[in-house]
Amino acid sequence: MSADFWAGYISGAIGIIIGNPLDVIKVRLQANVKDSSPIPTSGQRQTATSVARQFATGTAAPILGYGALNALLFVSYNRSEAALNKSLHLQPNLWTTWLAGAIGGLATWAVSTPTELIKCRAQLASAPTSSWAITRRVLRTEGVRGLYFGGAVTALRDSIGYGFYFWSYELGTQWMATSKEDKSLSQEAAKVLLCGGLAGVMTWASIFPLDVIKTRVQAQTLDPASRPLLDDPTKPQRRLGAMEVAREAYREGGVRVFFRGLTICSVRAFFVNAVQWATYEWIMYELGQGKSRSPEPSAATL
Repeated sequence: MSADFWAGYISGAIGIIIGNPLDVIKVRLQANVKDSSPIPTSGQRQTATSVARQFATGTAAPILGYGALNALLFVSYNRSEAALNKSLHLQPNLWTTWLAGAIGGLATWAVSTPTELIKCRAQLASAPTSSWAITRRVLRTEGVRGLYFGGAVTALRDSIGYGFYFWSYELGTQWMATSKEDKSLSQEAAKVLLCGGLAGVMTWASIFPLDVIKTRVQAQTLDPASRPLLDDPTKPQRRLGAMEVAREAYREGGVRVFFRGLTICSVRAFFVNAVQWATYEWIMYELGQGKSRSPEPSAATL
């Protein structure tokens, strides 16, 4: 397999391990869970092991899923950009970068939708539940189709988000480019870390309302035994579509509800994407696929 496949897979898995604790809090804030933090309150007694287990909730599916997602994203983005520039007889530019990123993001739909659904339900469960248990439950009660509930809003989020992701990274590297040919390793590393972190923040800011809607859509379940904290047991067992969820969310808290958890998400996005891009560039370099120009944009978890 290609170098960018493995670089994407490994960097994606590392990013999930680093960012999952803050992602748990972000998802709970988006879903309007009253106790959004897994950290015990003054009236609770929990061991360090149980707290660590709660912060790691929903990690297994993303580690495997986002590794594959990043690998697919890298391959799709690189091939799409090359094909667009060749067919349009263009030099690499920011417009084709955005479009290739959007195509790459759309291509990840088959992996990202079930991964996101399992992760969200694991993170919102009233008691710690493994990703495997949730997967088996969904397959038993809804079949394979149940794993793709919320797929349309997930595809829209990923397509727009990854378009801006690659675009903002490339824009950042162009702004930071210098005329020096003898750039030191530390300068290159600092540029990758800074551009990667800022690209992650910008991307999440651009699609956060869509992510809130996606979280609330996928948190709905028809299985009473596994209903996440978001569900109201008094409501009829009919799941709402994305537009209905958006209207209910707006009635709940106005426009502000669509940006609940953005601060936590931005902090997570900066560090996760900085580390992921550094990992990607290092692996590509070690595999002999480093670029002579500014580093190629790399994929990261949205």
